[in-house]
Amino acid sequence: MRTFRIPFEAMACHCEVVLAVPDAQHAHRIAQLAVAEVQRIQSKYSRYRPDSILSHINALAGRAPVDCDDETWSLLDYANTLHQASDGLFDVTAGALRKVWNFSVARVPSAEELARCLPLVGWSQVVRSNHQIQLPVAGMEIDFGGFGKEYAADRAAAVLAGQGVENGYVNLGGDLRVLGPKPDGQAWMIGIQHPRKAADLLATIPVHSGALATSGDYERYFELVGQRYCHILDPRTGLPVTRWQSISVLAPMAVVAGNCSTIAMLKQEEGLAFLESSGMNYLAVDHNGTICQKNSS
Repeated sequence: MRTFRIPFEAMACHCEVVLAVPDAQHAHRIAQLAVAEVQRIQSKYSRYRPDSILSHINALAGRAPVDCDDETWSLLDYANTLHQASDGLFDVTAGALRKVWNFSVARVPSAEELARCLPLVGWSQVVRSNHQIQLPVAGMEIDFGGFGKEYAADRAAAVLAGQGVENGYVNLGGDLRVLGPKPDGQAWMIGIQHPRKAADLLATIPVHSGALATSGDYERYFELVGQRYCHILDPRTGLPVTRWQSISVLAPMAVVAGNCSTIAMLKQEEGLAFLESSGMNYLAVDHNGTICQKNSS
C-alpha cells in the first residue's frame, strides 16, 4: 500500500487529498471525486459567485423569500444551532460587516460607519419557514464562510470513504478530516502554523482519525499603530476579537472542530472555559503568546 498526495486549489487556499491505496491511477481517480465535491460546495455556497444560492438569497434581501433545497436548509438549521450554542456570537449574517472592513487596507471603520452597518447583522431577524428563507432588510447578507470549508472537508472525506478509503485525510487550508491512520497504524503528524512566525510550526499533532481545525488572527488581518485587526468580528460590536492568536481543536468532524475553535475565539476571555466545557482536545495561544492546551489522549 502506497501513500499518495494530490494537491489542488479551492476556497482560496492550498488543499490536499492524502490517501493510501494500491496504485497511482486508483489514487488520482478517487481523489478527483473528492475534489469535485469540494468544488461543488464552493460553487453552490460561495458569496463571491453571483450564481450561488447564497448570492441569490442576499440579492433578494428586503424583497422576497427564496426556496431552499434540503442541503441548504440543513446548513441553515446548523447555522441556527451554532447561533444558539454561542449565545449569538456565531452569526452567519455578520458577513454584512465586510461592507466597512477591508483587511487588505490598514483602515479602521469609524464609529458612524459601524453604527450604520450593525443593524444589518442579526440572525434572529431572519425569517425561515417551509424551506424558505428571507432576509428582511435590504443589505443583509448570509455567509457560510464560518463553516463552509469544514463542511466541504467532511463531505469530501465521506466521498473517499464511500470509495473504500480507510487510510488518509482531506486537508483544506489547514482544516482536516482524517479517515483513518497510516496503513501501518501510525498517526498522521499534522503541523499547526505558528500564529506569529509564518514559516514555523507551533506544534505537530498526531491524528489517527477525526478532524483538526484552527481559527486565528493571522489569516486575514492588518496592523495599525501597533494594534492587530483580524477578520474574526464580534457581531455585537462589529470589532475584531483580540484575546487569542490561534485556537486549534480536535473533534470527530471538521465542522465541529472548526466551529468550536471559532466560537472560542469569539468568546474572548471566556474562550478557555468554553473549550473546557466542550470536552475536546485543544491547543490555544493567547494574545501574550501563552500556550493553553488539553490533550486527554
